[in-house]
Amino acid sequence: MLTRRQFNKLLLSSILLPSFGCTNLKKKKYIQGVLRLNLGFEPDSLDWSKATDSYSFDVITNIMTGLTKYDNDLKSVPSIAKNWDVSKDGKVYRFYLDKGAKWSDGRSVLAGDFAYGWERLLRPSTGAPYAYLMYPIKNAYLYNTGKLENPKGLGIRVLQDDVIEVELEKPLAFFLNLTSWGVFFPHRKDIIEKYGDDWTEPKNIVSCGPFKLDQWQHEYKISLIKNSFYKNPEPKLQEIRYFIVSEQSSAFALYSNDELDFIDSRSIPISEIETINNMKEAETYPLLRATYVGFNITKPPFDNHLVRKAFSHALDRNVFPKVLHRGELPSSTWIPPGLKDFYEPTIGCGYNPTLAKELLEKAGYPNGKNFPDVTMIFPTREDTKLIAEAAQALWKKVFNIEVNLVNMEWKVYLNTLQEDPPHLFRMSWGADYPDPDTFMTLFTSTSGNNHGKWRNKHYDDLILKAASTLSLKERQLLYQKAQKLLLEEEVAIAPLFFNTQILLKKPWVSNLNFNAMDLVFCDEVSVD
Repeated sequence: MLTRRQFNKLLLSSILLPSFGCTNLKKKKYIQGVLRLNLGFEPDSLDWSKATDSYSFDVITNIMTGLTKYDNDLKSVPSIAKNWDVSKDGKVYRFYLDKGAKWSDGRSVLAGDFAYGWERLLRPSTGAPYAYLMYPIKNAYLYNTGKLENPKGLGIRVLQDDVIEVELEKPLAFFLNLTSWGVFFPHRKDIIEKYGDDWTEPKNIVSCGPFKLDQWQHEYKISLIKNSFYKNPEPKLQEIRYFIVSEQSSAFALYSNDELDFIDSRSIPISEIETINNMKEAETYPLLRATYVGFNITKPPFDNHLVRKAFSHALDRNVFPKVLHRGELPSSTWIPPGLKDFYEPTIGCGYNPTLAKELLEKAGYPNGKNFPDVTMIFPTREDTKLIAEAAQALWKKVFNIEVNLVNMEWKVYLNTLQEDPPHLFRMSWGADYPDPDTFMTLFTSTSGNNHGKWRNKHYDDLILKAASTLSLKERQLLYQKAQKLLLEEEVAIAPLFFNTQILLKKPWVSNLNFNAMDLVFCDEVSVD
């Protein structure tokens, strides 16, 4: 059986071979109307009620749209909803749908498609990790936790085929932002009931975004083709080809050979950073994304907050940008500077090896003596390996403790985090919507993405209150208190740095624009 490295080399050589052996023909640098990207890893799921990873949503973002959509300034603008009304108390939203909006099979997009999709996501049997994002809707929490059995009790009402009304528990400062995000997309009840778990297969899936799924050759390529029914605006591309090449050196070679039209940091090996920085098309941008070390607080010795705090203080965050060479911003705080009204760089456990040793001794492990074997996992990729090894070296230096490192294929890694997280894991989190809530709600008790299993009612209350107040000053104070609880008192995670994105695109690609949420919108992109 081929290893992943052998597979990627075989893939690289097969893509680079001249078509049909015609070596005497001059190879075209690009394919008119076709955008070729590297996805990096196989998507975990194309069911937008169950997907959690960025690789899945990279694809979903281009085959689906919601009531609203993000522009490149990350403002929510009309999409399927032409306009909307908001009640004076800020609790009731009424959306008026575009009667011309259609699914990829030509059927109109109806208000009932949104109502069904949202109810399905909240249905306990779906097991949606992102269900908590719908808790602002009246009775959504009760329904998702089985305390309300009848979905008619939800604050979701279909008034007409083209009018849907949503009632919230409390006013929410960022509710419109949520309606742009994938979990709020509509679903086709008839398709899901007909095909069951296979409804996302290319021959079955129906979508309402600018493109539709044409092929999914697992571990090799995903192909999207233009959705002829989408007119908001009509796509300029005929096809998007996502290649699945996890080895960064192979992906960069494809770009260098004009076999890919666009790549980002996921496809750029650290060994080539100096070369890339000298390339005229290279651009680096800050992201609304942070990388951290997670602790499974249910597994000793990390059930002791003193151990977690010691491990966080032992991390010299300045090491990671030196290892990665991509301009990352080292930080022990959690809300990124891109959300400037809420960025507090002084919060968190800064590098203090003396204090780290004292805390570990207080926890019962002087100089690391009798510290049990612990394991840290990370997904298979060159940069994630460097991050894990740097953290391992710092803990070895300060405590004389050897942390075991285990790399995993992406799907195995995600499944391990869901089913049985080890003591430590390297993880990153990118904003789902441009608000600090997307970072802070991640560690609430009801979050399906809270892999470290930390629970704190006071923290939950602070986050809930911050989400429902419209006062900027009050929100700032609440998030400051919550961050101190998360990062200094309980130390549920150890932030490492805020990520950047390096982009390379060929000159024949137009209108492929950057945004801080790292969403690649292809509806206006052209290759010509």
